[in-house]
Formats: sequence, structure tokens, C-alpha cells
Amino acid sequence: MQKAYSNTTATLALAKASFRSILRSPSAVIFTLAFPLIFILVFGFLSNGGIRVKVGIVPGSHLANPVMKGLKEIDVIRLITDKSAAELEQSLKKGHIDALVGVHKNAVPGPAYRADVKYTSASADKGNIFRSLLTNLMYKLNMQNAKPSLAELREQTIKGRVYRTIDFILPGQLGFSLLSTGVFGTAFVFFSLRQNLVIKRFFATPVRRSSIVLGEGIARIGFALLGALFIILVGHFFFHFTLVHGAVTVINMLILSFLGVLVFMGFGFVVSGLARSESTIPPISNIITLPQFLLAGTFFSIEAFPEWLQPLSRILPLTYLNDAMRLVAFEGAGLWDVKIQILILLAWGVAIYALAVKTFKWE
Repeated sequence: MQKAYSNTTATLALAKASFRSILRSPSAVIFTLAFPLIFILVFGFLSNGGIRVKVGIVPGSHLANPVMKGLKEIDVIRLITDKSAAELEQSLKKGHIDALVGVHKNAVPGPAYRADVKYTSASADKGNIFRSLLTNLMYKLNMQNAKPSLAELREQTIKGRVYRTIDFILPGQLGFSLLSTGVFGTAFVFFSLRQNLVIKRFFATPVRRSSIVLGEGIARIGFALLGALFIILVGHFFFHFTLVHGAVTVINMLILSFLGVLVFMGFGFVVSGLARSESTIPPISNIITLPQFLLAGTFFSIEAFPEWLQPLSRILPLTYLNDAMRLVAFEGAGLWDVKIQILILLAWGVAIYALAVKTFKWE
């Protein structure tokens, strides 16, 4: 009796063959592993020296005084005034800001103003820079003022988790790896299969179209997740990349990676449908990937961009994947805590696959 044809077996066979072809592809290995690892190595070996010191201003502080005016005039200091007291305390503990300052009028005889400062061990280097700058400022103000002194300084240091350069860079490079794999890999593979009439030959067999897509998808997602795991482990064991909850954090990051590459593959399907020749794939793909690579917080926080540019950054799907990765890795957030970022990624996925259905060509 003839054995019934199994599309499941066909799907797995296609996935296995595709996975082998990916491993043999230099471009796939370079974009998924080599480029991200090079950037991680470069930034991992860089010191966490302070160029910009972020200082939170405690709500209710007296703002119209020489101390605050002096702080605003110091170029390396960035004052943060738009957060609540609770948000500032959390940011200080996590090393997102380097110090908290509250300036108040003194109700007792003595200096006219009192500056209460909190530092964090999570950002000790920048805290020391700010301490030096503030001490120098207070000395100058008091020397210029007749007795009694104009202001006095009270300092306090709290314990916090050390925030390293790698804690920001690695999630961005992981996102870049997933974006490149999803867009370039999918676009080249399906265009090549169509151009070389491989898909047309598949149609002469009992294999379903869905099996072709699933097989390629399984292989590409599997390769992307292995690459993601490799990047995470290299960052953690060689450069002390923070994984707050250990293996649980790694699993959550892999789930986000799965979601990310799934969405980015939709862009790849669109590109393969729009491309008229193999030479047009890179330009179209770069139009999709380059703005996200530069503007989605891969190397720098989007808060460092001009205000008019930030809304564009907040539209890009890679921005939300990067944000979710950082929240999960460093702050110990669960998947439910990053549900907004996940929902935006899913919305992008629905929209891009709807477009892919319109543009994708089988022949």
C-alpha cells in the first residue's frame, strides 16, 4: 500500500535544506553574527567614561537661584526636569541618570540655599564627575558671595546596579542582526527561488505553497534565534552584559527575538515581491533597514536626537524591539511589562504581511 504524502514531512525537509544553505552563505553569517559581534567587541572594550552627565532635578526644587543657573551653564551636564520623584528615584537606582539634585531655600540662619544631592553606585564614574563639577561650582559661588555662604552641599549615595555600555549596545546590535536576517535573507532567498524556477518545480509536486513558506521560515527563524543566543552569551560571559533573572531573561529575549524576526521577514517578502532583478534587492532593502539602523536607538538613545527627529524614531518597529530588549535584560521586566512594545510590533506585523500578500509573487 502506497504511503500517503505528508506535507509536514515536506515542510521539515525544506526547513532542513534551507538551514544548511544558510550556514553555507557567507552573507548570512556576516549580517547575522559577524557585524553585530564586531560592534559588540568594539563597544565592549570601550570604557564607560562620562561625556554627558544626566542629573535629575527633584520636583519642588527652587529653580531661580545661582546654583541652578550655574548647573545649566555647564556643558557636560544635562538637567532632567520632566519626571516625577518616583521616576527619578527608579532611574537613579538603575543608572539611567547619574545624580539627583534638590535645591531649597534655607529656613534657618546660614547659607541662603541648600543643595541636596543623591548619587548612585550604578553610575559611580559619572557621579564622581558631577561631584567634582558641583563642588567647584559651589566653591566659586561662595567665594563670590559675602558671608554667610550662599549655599551648602549635602550628599548621599545609594546602591544601584552598574549600567555598562554593553547593556545599551548589545540589545541594539541584536535587533540589527534580526532586522538584517529578516529583510535581506528572506528577500534574496525567495527572489532566487522564483528566478531559478525552483518554486515552479515545486508546483509540479504535491507540496503546498504554505509548506514552502513555512519551511523557509522555520530555517531562517531557527538560524536567527541561534545567532541571538550566541550574541547574548558572548556579551554576558565576556563583557558582563546584564541578565537580571539569568536563564529566564535569556528565554524572554529569545521570545522577543522570535517576534522581531517574524515581523522583519514580512519586510523581506515585500522586497522580494517589489524587486525586478537581484541587483535591486539591496537598494530596496537598505531603504527599509538603514533608517532603522541609524534612528531606532541602535547605537545612541533616541533622546539624543533633535526633538523634531524623535517622532520618526518612535514610529520604527526596531525602536520598540530594542526598547523591549533593554527593559527585559537590564531592568528585569517580564513580557507583560513590555506589552506596549509587543503590541506595536504585532501591529507592524499585521500591516506588513497584509502588504506582502499584495506584492509577493510566486512566479
